[in-house]
Amino acid sequence: MAAGKPGRPERSRSQDPRDARPQGTRTAEIVAPRKVLDAKTARLAAGDLLSRHAWTRADLAARLRRRGAPAEVAAEVVNDLVARGYVDDAAFARQWVSARAARGYGAARLRMELRARGIAPPVIAAALSALGGDDTLASARETARRRLPALRRGRPDRVAPRLRDYLLRRGFSTSIVVRVVRETTGVAAEE
Repeated sequence: MAAGKPGRPERSRSQDPRDARPQGTRTAEIVAPRKVLDAKTARLAAGDLLSRHAWTRADLAARLRRRGAPAEVAAEVVNDLVARGYVDDAAFARQWVSARAARGYGAARLRMELRARGIAPPVIAAALSALGGDDTLASARETARRRLPALRRGRPDRVAPRLRDYLLRRGFSTSIVVRVVRETTGVAAEE
């Protein structure tokens, strides 16, 4: 046995299956092209995807296109699923906001994430309206409380700026961040 892993013989260059390809060809040229999905197969693929978790219209259409469905077929399948009530961007947005807000994310971060998932701005606004100002402040306080022990292990003069930056990255508004940093550290956070 050579210098490979213990108990395994080292593979020689001539035994490596990657070297079996013709000289000058790349791996991407060897892989067979994806099969183009027809409407029936795309519906089955969409059903398979929806059986795992909820999807937005845009995410589901993009995933179907990645699986090989032409854009027209993907749009047709997604529109049919929306009409039947299997895909609902508003319900997805409400659930997303509820779950992510419980994990300590603020409205700005949630808005950005929903926009990236292809949710329309009015739907985002409706979902975010469920977040109350008091709930957001309490969430920011709880997030700061959980983060402070790790921050206090570092330099004391960096606790307030790092907490401020952390809360801003989590999507809390500047006014809430300044208030929470002042309450938890006793130091005014620079805006």
